[in-house]
Amino acid sequence: MKSTLKIVVEGGKATPAPPLGPQIAALGLKAPEVIKKINDATKKFEGMKIPVKIEVDKKTKEYAVEALMPPVSQLLIKEAGIEKGFGDRKETASIAFDKVKEIAISHSKYSLAKTENGLINEVLGSCLSLGLKVDGKDPREFIKKG
Repeated sequence: MKSTLKIVVEGGKATPAPPLGPQIAALGLKAPEVIKKINDATKKFEGMKIPVKIEVDKKTKEYAVEALMPPVSQLLIKEAGIEKGFGDRKETASIAFDKVKEIAISHSKYSLAKTENGLINEVLGSCLSLGLKVDGKDPREFIKKG
């Protein structure tokens, strides 16, 4: 019988403190060992909130830790070098269109878009919501129909 635990941790900084440690212990696993694997898997996303999936076979106590892709908004915020989005739009940051395309392609397996343009438009919509500019322009100027 397999059990799955889905959590969100800060990249490379998970700790066995509550609530994570007790959740892992409840599955019959050694929390420090699992936390180390989580931190190793999320190290490259340091400073971002990362979804993590832990699958456990309750009989054998074997488990697998999988770091999932961070949300598009987290990737855009990191790329722009800001702490959070600009909801008021008075201040703004800009990112390169090439980075928008790169983020879109990296998220393709999590998207419902059927084309590359659709993927890019989803990320451009997130730029718009966060108040980010793309190559110094309003993201709506880049949104392609079709």
